[in-house]
Amino acid sequence: MTMFRRRAATAIAAAVAALTGALTFAAAPSAGAATGCAVTYRITNQWTGGFGADVTVTNLGDTINGWTLTWTFSTGQQVTQAWNATVTQTGANVTAKNVDYNRTIPGNGSANFGFNGSWSSANPVPASFALNGVTCTGGVTSSPSASPTRFPSPSPSPSPSATPSASPSATPSTTPTPGKITVWLAGDSTVANSSGDPIVGWGRELGQYLTANATVANNAVGGRSIQTWLYESAVTSSTNSSGECVLSSTAYAARWQSMLDASTGMKTGDYLFIQFGINDGSPTCPRHVGSARYRELLTAMVRAAKQRGANPVLVTPVAALTCSGSTATPNRGYLTETFDVGSATGTPVIDLHKLSYTLYNSLRFCPYSGDYTSGPVGAFFANDHTHFEAYGARQIAGLVAGAVRDQRLGLAAYLR
Repeated sequence: MTMFRRRAATAIAAAVAALTGALTFAAAPSAGAATGCAVTYRITNQWTGGFGADVTVTNLGDTINGWTLTWTFSTGQQVTQAWNATVTQTGANVTAKNVDYNRTIPGNGSANFGFNGSWSSANPVPASFALNGVTCTGGVTSSPSASPTRFPSPSPSPSPSATPSASPSATPSTTPTPGKITVWLAGDSTVANSSGDPIVGWGRELGQYLTANATVANNAVGGRSIQTWLYESAVTSSTNSSGECVLSSTAYAARWQSMLDASTGMKTGDYLFIQFGINDGSPTCPRHVGSARYRELLTAMVRAAKQRGANPVLVTPVAALTCSGSTATPNRGYLTETFDVGSATGTPVIDLHKLSYTLYNSLRFCPYSGDYTSGPVGAFFANDHTHFEAYGARQIAGLVAGAVRDQRLGLAAYLR
């Protein structure tokens, strides 16, 4: 993948800086209702006639099992699409209800969802919210007054400390003790922090879904196949008798050497997310990687991580936007190879390929005219159907975080 020229200045010229509103309140206890909460409402992107928003609900009271958040739009805004919540609207009144995987919010825990909407005359932040029928009365502020409570408690117990537990506190948890860990990322431009303005990879946005105890170390690099990421310039343009690219040296690139180093690299309890399979399909060297070689290199990375006590997680390549009529379709390779390595090594696989094109369908991106300079598609993707703007990258990172929770990986203990 090559760096793309920044699109015309008219592309989402109306985009605004993210607006953050937070409401915090304490309410009298009532059945099924939180006694306190904080809501962060952010306008993540805005264009003529449309916008994207991100909402985080933090429970400051006892555990909530099933939640409903309500608010009112004041200037005629309309919700058009939503994810991670079921959002309905009657007139100006909006209701967002949990989906199955985020119905429970523990004390000091959070649930996050997002939506796209339309606007005409103005698009202000809603003045107030209500969680499970308890109305917020604190007003909108520029930063949450209860910000320290946005992170889950470091206690390994999944229950709030104020709630009696049927099990002794010393009972081992199924999740790791939330000490400090590093989440390492290896991949291409769809993962990398940036491959040139306005391109942003999902790896840059992943940290927003993690607590302060997890640090993201993003070593993804644009344009790389798994082999050029591992060996960089040692991969030549020549092929051998098997059709694979010839290596001039078997010395690893500095980035991988550093990650393998005992003092600077992966340690016990860390995580390594690996996503390749986009550039690897090139027919020519140095980026070409055949099926067997792909399995070999992916297996080597998995074993190296495990040898250091880290937890590898394989990620299928995120989908580009391709349409068949009104349906977003699969379009990546190396899916079988990734699942095969996961099965052979006992490594979890997140099928980001399927999750991403499923998201495109839920957002009704198809059919599209090929114009990436306006509307929801323009806000999500950069100059093409492959790379993301910051807004799109955040949604893809949310898919990864959601899969971590759904698949009950140990890293779920570090999710906000």
